[in-house]
Amino acid sequence: MSTHRKKDLYKILLGRLLSQDEGIDAEILTNSALNAIKFASLNRNFPIISSILLKASSDFQRNNSSLNQNVFGSHFKNPLGLAAGFDKNGVGAGLWNYFGFGFAELGTITWHAQKGNPKPRLFRIAKEKAALNRMGFNNEGAEEFLKTIKKQQIPMPGDRPCVLGINLGKSKITPLDKAHEDYSLSLRLLAPLSDYAVINVSSPNTPGLRSLQGTKQITKLIRTLKDVSKCPPLLIKIAPDLSNEAIDEIARVAIENGIDGIIAINTSLNRFNLKKLKIKTGNTLEQENGGLSGLPLQKRGLEVIRKLRSSTNNDFPLIGVGGISSARTAWERIAAGASLVQIYTGWIFEGPNLVPDILDGLILQMEKHGFRNIKEVIGSEEPWK
Repeated sequence: MSTHRKKDLYKILLGRLLSQDEGIDAEILTNSALNAIKFASLNRNFPIISSILLKASSDFQRNNSSLNQNVFGSHFKNPLGLAAGFDKNGVGAGLWNYFGFGFAELGTITWHAQKGNPKPRLFRIAKEKAALNRMGFNNEGAEEFLKTIKKQQIPMPGDRPCVLGINLGKSKITPLDKAHEDYSLSLRLLAPLSDYAVINVSSPNTPGLRSLQGTKQITKLIRTLKDVSKCPPLLIKIAPDLSNEAIDEIARVAIENGIDGIIAINTSLNRFNLKKLKIKTGNTLEQENGGLSGLPLQKRGLEVIRKLRSSTNNDFPLIGVGGISSARTAWERIAAGASLVQIYTGWIFEGPNLVPDILDGLILQMEKHGFRNIKEVIGSEEPWK
């Protein structure tokens, strides 16, 4: 089956569902997909599943050396990753390379297992290619996550076909003044598994979490985690709703305390021009709690990457995420200063072919601009041709 027909099949099977806010609950749909992915990852060496995955990899992967680069100590076969939030418990850790991703960020993981916020808590906003989520770091906890990874027999960092980052959050039951201890427990346990680790202090769905982006709090948190034995490269994920002054300050603190990179951006409390839009609950977005993701964040995501590029003197690893749903938006984020980019909401709406579509687009643009490697694109501000 051709890649084009696969794309059509995805649209045929899910297009109608994804084109409307009503219908099957978004979280149920996600969990159904994850159950299939979990089964495939655990049994990926079985002949039938292995042959299916081999065919998938031939469709989705792009093994082009111009996409290769080394960032914060890891070798990335391409700059496109799966953002945190989809594979919260790492059930597909052995599988993401088959979908063509150069890396995948697992989690968010907390020290204590937690159910998250009351349901429903994930909503499609189909017309705007967006989603609203207030999941609340629902996950099985760090200890169970370790067991899940071990069951899949994932190679150790440095020997993997796909770089794996681990996104860490604060347990809801842990007081804010003990947050550094909570994150530290998770990192101590999971550091040996991590190609890199992320301090998530920017989700809007855990009470008080974003206050940890303040200078004093984030400094204490970074220093505690940097003291963990064999600490992997450590990154911070920031909110889109920070002021320019706050972005400058968090960049300064990150560099002074040895942070290896910044991920921008998380979901937003801003409703942009969609405040009066009604969702499945019957309420408007303005009336609902949760973080907005997808296409409405595209402009802000680009602005924050440009601001961070300037704040870090044009020489600091950045990962761009938020509203990336095409080769053009990926190119623009890299040209603005991102070394790597991630997708999630766009991948859900556009389907698995979004990965090769983006990678093919990046390769073509490099050829048009005369670039030999993706690193030359970073911060170049070269326009899409």
